[in-house]
Amino acid sequence: MYDAFVKLVNTVGFPIGASIYLLVRFEKKIEDLNKSIVGLTAVISTVIGKSQK
Repeated sequence: MYDAFVKLVNTVGFPIGASIYLLVRFEKKIEDLNKSIVGLTAVISTVIGKSQK
């Protein structure tokens, strides 16, 4: 993994290489966070719907 990162930095430059590395590294965490937000939205909608009746 380290060798691939060094090759990427040499090819496209440090800022782009670092951005791609961080995006790939945090992609799973971002997906999990998105699922949590969707679930929370559904729960809040349910609670608000029950309280208005």
